[in-house]
Amino acid sequence: MLSVRGLRVDYGHIQALRGVDLEAREGEITAIIGSNGAGKTSTLMAISGLAPVTEGEILFRGAPITRRPAHEITTLGITQILEGRQLFADQSVEDNLLLGAYTRLGDRARVRQLMEREMDRFPILRKRRRQLAGTLSGGEQQMLAISRGLMSEPTVLLMDEPSMGLAPLMVQEIARTIRALRKEGATIILVEQMAAVALGLADRAYVLETGRVSLSGSGRELADNPDVKRAYLGG
Repeated sequence: MLSVRGLRVDYGHIQALRGVDLEAREGEITAIIGSNGAGKTSTLMAISGLAPVTEGEILFRGAPITRRPAHEITTLGITQILEGRQLFADQSVEDNLLLGAYTRLGDRARVRQLMEREMDRFPILRKRRRQLAGTLSGGEQQMLAISRGLMSEPTVLLMDEPSMGLAPLMVQEIARTIRALRKEGATIILVEQMAAVALGLADRAYVLETGRVSLSGSGRELADNPDVKRAYLGG
């Protein structure tokens, strides 16, 4: 579905990524784990067109999308759910969902169907539909961020730290949602600081260290790897 080859991202004199290779297969969850500053977010930002690509290639369904503008990449079917939710805090829940569907706004009936689908997915959003997004709890904001991303009907969903700042029960709810999305056919690339959660969800996983892939394998293989256990799983 999507492959990254020799990806390098520089921010001025700082090299965030130094030749990253990875792939996401259709209908699978691909996890990226690593310490802070390893390049996880930069990888997602490069794929979605939000970070500068210095070298390398990004292919979507075999066609290059490297350096295409972010709005074009979204139209192709790749949507990123940003770290920290990044909602429009002074807009209502419903307005945030509508803004997520900006590529579909010419089809009002379809937008309404998508909004109803997302409110069925997270019933609390229906109850809060007129409420300002900034007044929601952290868990409710994360639900809204996920649903806003899904309003564009992405083929590939990039999720950056969806469990950040959430209580354990809400982390479990978000994990259940990610599993359900995979069952619905979504291809997901998941960046997650909570390595145990990420590897428990992942079909395939990568470990990033200082801008490079140091390990890769199935989620189970990495979860059982002694080095991964010691560095990221507290074992």
